[in-house]
Amino acid sequence: MLKRQVLLIAMLFGSMLLLQGCVVAAVGIGAAGTVAYIRGDLESMESENIDVVYDATLKALQELELLPTRKSKDALGAEIVTYDAQDKKITIRLKSAAEGTTELSIRIGVFGSETKSRLIYQKIRENLQKQPEYKRVP
Repeated sequence: MLKRQVLLIAMLFGSMLLLQGCVVAAVGIGAAGTVAYIRGDLESMESENIDVVYDATLKALQELELLPTRKSKDALGAEIVTYDAQDKKITIRLKSAAEGTTELSIRIGVFGSETKSRLIYQKIRENLQKQPEYKRVP
């Protein structure tokens, strides 16, 4: 009986270690919509068109001294790739959703980094709030 309990405890502990990266942490709902950190990706729905979010993202990376190594954009989506000081790949994807809405996804490295993703997201949000009114969607 004792062996069974020890084995069960070991299995539970092992499961906790394996699944710790699969935690979903929702921040909340506000003007920016829903923001969630899911399996290494910080995902958000922004109430701005893709051009505005793309410009705000490039400005945020510049402010954080992150130089894009690859960037591509069209009317339906965009992708920006850069590397941080620890040589971790940072991928930011934008996807045009409903009119005047953009899906934003930030991924750091293979397993993700919630702290760095939230820092980048915060800078993007600051730049979105600074956008001139003529660029915003009515």
